[in-house]
Amino acid sequence: MDPFLMGLVSAVLLATFFPCHGVAVPVFRWLSISLIALMFFLQGARLSRKAVVDGLVAWKLHLLILCCTFVLFPLLGLLGHALLPNLMQPEIWMGVLFLCCLPSTVQSSIAFTSIGGGNVPAAVCAATASNVLGIFITPVLVGLILSKHGGAAGNPLDIVYQLLLPFILGQVLQPWLGPWAHRNKKLLSFSDRGSVLVVVYAAFSDAVMQGLWHKLPVTEMGVIALVDAVLLFVVLGITIFAGRAFGLPLKDEIAVVFCGSKKTLASGVPMANVLFPPASVGMIVLPLMMYHQIQLFVCAVLARRFARMTQQAEQHEQKPEIRHAS
Repeated sequence: MDPFLMGLVSAVLLATFFPCHGVAVPVFRWLSISLIALMFFLQGARLSRKAVVDGLVAWKLHLLILCCTFVLFPLLGLLGHALLPNLMQPEIWMGVLFLCCLPSTVQSSIAFTSIGGGNVPAAVCAATASNVLGIFITPVLVGLILSKHGGAAGNPLDIVYQLLLPFILGQVLQPWLGPWAHRNKKLLSFSDRGSVLVVVYAAFSDAVMQGLWHKLPVTEMGVIALVDAVLLFVVLGITIFAGRAFGLPLKDEIAVVFCGSKKTLASGVPMANVLFPPASVGMIVLPLMMYHQIQLFVCAVLARRFARMTQQAEQHEQKPEIRHAS
């Protein structure tokens, strides 16, 4: 089992049986805020200026990916909510809609694009652009959706203080901290995942104290998984169709599929912690946590299929060259 998944499950179980309460609550709240700020600071420090600029200006291929991430997903989420508003509890639906507003992942999008034989430089730029723009776009999308569905968000300035300013500060210091960050990728990965686990524990502690598991029957967990799976498969189908409709080469199509269909857990949980009331965060991030695991499994299978397709395409291209040489 993936160690990070084991950590997430352990954090939820720990919060279920030993939730923080009393004087520990403000301690964990400030710890979560500090770790979130540190996480975005380190993200800014490790991203080279060139990667950020390329991610923002190389729009030809990335426009399709960004439309999938920030237009297609929210529209599908809103459509599902409009058609089946009583399928799940309001906070769970809010979690699905929040999931739809998030940027793409970075590491796994690039990894699956590489495994599938896709355009890795494009995936790097697209994932970078998605995450940089997501700091601005996700709060706006969440605010628009909340205003239409009666939800309540936190102070919008918290996004500036806890996410944007640390990221900008990391970018300012990147020329000095960048080499250190690249030498210590494993340490920073551990720091990122550790931050998420602390935020998950704090969020679920609040939710458990509010009676999360009494409000959420086991059957609804199955419904959440089904909704996540349907959402993922619909987006995968649309991205594959769109890539072919636009006449993209197979390598570019692979980058579009993996970058356009994935959602970030690493940034999503901290964003939820900033955007939503503490008592709601645990339930709101449940759809995201389940989607994360489903997308990893499905995309791993899909990446192997794409790898076979790219290998066959390369062999087909080499045959005329061999005939010509003979």
